[in-house]
Amino acid sequence: MSFQKNMSMVGCPCGDNPCLRGPKRSTRRNISMSYTLQDLLPQFSRWLSVEKGYSLRTVESYGRDLVEFSTFVDPGYDVRQIEPRIVRSFVYALNGKNKGSSVARKLSALRTFFRHLLREGIITHDPIASVATPKQEKHMPVFLTVDEVFSLLEMPGNEDVFGARDRAILEILYSTGVRVAELAALDLDRLDADEGMLRVTGKGNRERLVPVGNPALEALSRYLPQRTLLIRERIARGEAPENKAVFLNHRGLRLTTRSIERIVKMYSQRAGIAARVTPHALRHSFATHLLEMGADLRTVQELLGHVSLSTTQRYTHLNMDHLSEVYDRAHPKAKR
Repeated sequence: MSFQKNMSMVGCPCGDNPCLRGPKRSTRRNISMSYTLQDLLPQFSRWLSVEKGYSLRTVESYGRDLVEFSTFVDPGYDVRQIEPRIVRSFVYALNGKNKGSSVARKLSALRTFFRHLLREGIITHDPIASVATPKQEKHMPVFLTVDEVFSLLEMPGNEDVFGARDRAILEILYSTGVRVAELAALDLDRLDADEGMLRVTGKGNRERLVPVGNPALEALSRYLPQRTLLIRERIARGEAPENKAVFLNHRGLRLTTRSIERIVKMYSQRAGIAARVTPHALRHSFATHLLEMGADLRTVQELLGHVSLSTTQRYTHLNMDHLSEVYDRAHPKAKR
């Protein structure tokens, strides 16, 4: 079974030849066919990956949430028979053992799934349209002060075997605000050192250009000879070299997101930073410091690769002292 509708060429002005404008979609479906959850979920996952360009991690997350719903209902249940009361029962069952944010994420997966079925003409009504998303607690994202960031960047030293690599990782994370997955996937040919630019592939396979500061480029240049050595050692062992990845582990393989997270955590603890520091905390610090220095929200949105401006607004948790300072300096009635 396929999500794709049957195509019809009825009334094509091109006669017997295929219409140059392409086939016309038929809105009719065989009502005798059964559209069960267990049949539709694998194909929905392929649609997310191929058509929407979602990352493997996101597709797997959607899949887990939808399998959970399928198990709650019945994998063989016809999606056309699913009603709002069934979805509400599922949400009620989730509330007893999940945080509000987890319930909201699972509902988001269901919304995407049923809206897709609605567009494809498999269902005639959206059973989740009237189901409210539970309220979530608002957590203040962690970000570091400028002094804390500088202290963190200074932690990798000559005594560390991979000090040059780790310094480059920390510098690029803070200099560009890239996501940890984007950094791990970074290939050497995506870096233009002369122009000081990175070409990053973000969520939904969307590409963007991100400027890189001189300190980050200098840190990267100090690491590259070690990268070359790791590749040569791998070849000497008779193993296939990893020629594309910028950041390599001790075996000469691409560094994983989990390894980068451990690196950031290790040096933040060495720096004595009380907060739990992650690569995303450096991304948040990047955005917050830009805004504190007067960057406009639209520019920060482009740098972070956000589709929606509302997503970027989460990075505007500036301290009240700075807001008061900007107000006093900019508002015509602020000074008496």
